[in-house]
Amino acid sequence: MAPRRTADLMEPLVRSRPRAAVARALCTVALRRAGVVAVLPDGSHLGSADPQAPRLHIDCPRDAFSRIGAHPKIGIGEAYMAGDWSAAPGTDLADALAPFASRLADLVPAPLLRLRRISDRAHPEHTRNSPEGSRENIASHYDLSNELFATFLDPTMTYSSAYFEGEPPFTGDLREAQLRKIDAALDDAGVCAGTRVLEIGTGWGALAIRAAQRGADVTSITLSSEQATLARQRAREAGVAVQVLIEDYRSVTGSFDAIISIEMIEAVGEEFWPDYFEALDRLLAPGGRVAIQAITMSHSRFLATRHSHGWIQKHIFPGGLIPSREAIDQVLARHTSLSVTHSRSLGAHYAETLRRWRHTFGAAADRVAALGFDEKFRRMWEFYLAYSEAGFRSGYLDVVQLRIERSRS
Repeated sequence: MAPRRTADLMEPLVRSRPRAAVARALCTVALRRAGVVAVLPDGSHLGSADPQAPRLHIDCPRDAFSRIGAHPKIGIGEAYMAGDWSAAPGTDLADALAPFASRLADLVPAPLLRLRRISDRAHPEHTRNSPEGSRENIASHYDLSNELFATFLDPTMTYSSAYFEGEPPFTGDLREAQLRKIDAALDDAGVCAGTRVLEIGTGWGALAIRAAQRGADVTSITLSSEQATLARQRAREAGVAVQVLIEDYRSVTGSFDAIISIEMIEAVGEEFWPDYFEALDRLLAPGGRVAIQAITMSHSRFLATRHSHGWIQKHIFPGGLIPSREAIDQVLARHTSLSVTHSRSLGAHYAETLRRWRHTFGAAADRVAALGFDEKFRRMWEFYLAYSEAGFRSGYLDVVQLRIERSRS
């Protein structure tokens, strides 16, 4: 797939003085509440008066506030993509975003939150995660270029939270931390020699290869043709037999002793969570176990944002939706005979994983450009990684490894 033309993905810049004025006023309040200062081209400041506060530079206030005023949940990220604002020299972008993430629920005065429905957008129908829509959504991100992902992932090509040893600040090797995460999931699912394993969401094959090295009989499914091609190649190079299929989870048949799915539920969509968990229930052999790794948010934030289309869905993960633990438990109880029997939180580990990815990606700017990705794309990716890191650092987001088993009667 040819690299996406990010200019074509951005909203047309429509200037409205009243909307821009409102956006500036709201941004000023949000900056002050978050404890962040924004410096304007004339040297004036908005937000915090603390000289030690994280600092942003708003280089094109007119355009930045116009974008935010037109589409608040999309405009902030697109203003960054366009270069309208940046972290000030000496301020790390994630450091600047983390205070907003930690106070997201009260950045805007409560009376104005009631007006959110005016600016909120519904998720576009074409991003619905039907079997056809899922293929399009997955391709738009994961089929960008295997070479792109190789610029910042560790040698295992694992694109999910690592699991470091010890307590933060983490100093261990990223590759070892990724293998530790994979082994924890395999252990949760009880994978050993002779285990029939189904992996939902192949990635680039690291978990499937690791399971096969334990002597398991592994079937791995993905909707990404780019990932499938490289995963098969990597399995051959590792000298293991892994069946990698381009197939939707809804069409899989058979019986498996272990089912593993790492950060794939976020691409399922709330409408199809019952289908997803019913598939796990249907495919799991008696006495078998499921291990999933899922990004989560609090249930209150899930309920507040579940129907709202934002920057991350538009530019990074179309059709994506992060569940809460409560939502997962409710769907399991209503639609399956399965329940969570063990959980492990890795939120701090994801913040460190993302930090390393972001800095590696930034150092590979020339390689990324040589692959055909323009400056707006690179700024988009930088914002995505920093925005996500801030979410995990602040506790707004978590990631959990869940062991799921059939309820005993």
